[in-house]
Amino acid sequence: MSTALTGTYARTVRKESGGPGLLLAHGGGGSVESNFGPILDVLAEGHTVVGVDYPGTGGTPRATAPLELDALVDELVAAADAEGLERFAVLGYSLGGNVAVRLAARYPQRVTGLVLTASFARAGHRLGLVTDLWAELARRGEGELLARLLVPLTLSPRVLEGLTGEQVEEAVRATAASFPPGGGDHAALVKGADLRADLARLDVPALVIATTADGLVPLEVQRELADALPGARWAELATGHLPFAELPEEWAALITGFLAELPTDRG
Repeated sequence: MSTALTGTYARTVRKESGGPGLLLAHGGGGSVESNFGPILDVLAEGHTVVGVDYPGTGGTPRATAPLELDALVDELVAAADAEGLERFAVLGYSLGGNVAVRLAARYPQRVTGLVLTASFARAGHRLGLVTDLWAELARRGEGELLARLLVPLTLSPRVLEGLTGEQVEEAVRATAASFPPGGGDHAALVKGADLRADLARLDVPALVIATTADGLVPLEVQRELADALPGARWAELATGHLPFAELPEEWAALITGFLAELPTDRG
């Protein structure tokens, strides 16, 4: 694996397989490593994998202005260009699903397929209110309070209620310690998100993987995404918002199974 800078964005590349291109779009408050690290080796077995860290996370400096979805798209495409990938599938997780959809809408001839996990077509009121609070707590430096908000929203009830009291407190401490400097900026980008017009004009093989015990992006919001994407397949994982933490092997199997059916254009 190599890491470099594309412009000011840190880039992660796995190209040892020489397989077709796969771009990774991570979620808000995450990074390529934190969101895809547990499945990166599996993805790289059959694909040339490229991802970038958004401003303020991983190896990318924090932005000095509000983030824009199109700027994230452009940096991810620039990373693909730098690695010689003309065509590619895109795997988007959570907010990264918005990045993936916008990328496919703007560069339709380059995208061979989409995999969207724990994502949404529009923020709506519930997710909008949560991300408002997320962004404000991050601005105030209230990491522990933010962790106490997000831990019960991101872990499935099965996992959360299976923890001891001390394990819950450790999860809160670990979550608070993991927040990147730009996480609040990512959360602010969610507010007002509405990709329905982009989705309606897509004509690309797509798989929507729903996290069925997700308290952050509810199942009905994920279903709205699938319904808005013409011809999208639907699959389910019995996890909260963090499939890479709860069921990484099952998540990887759904992704690679779908990707194996796509055209083998290595572009």
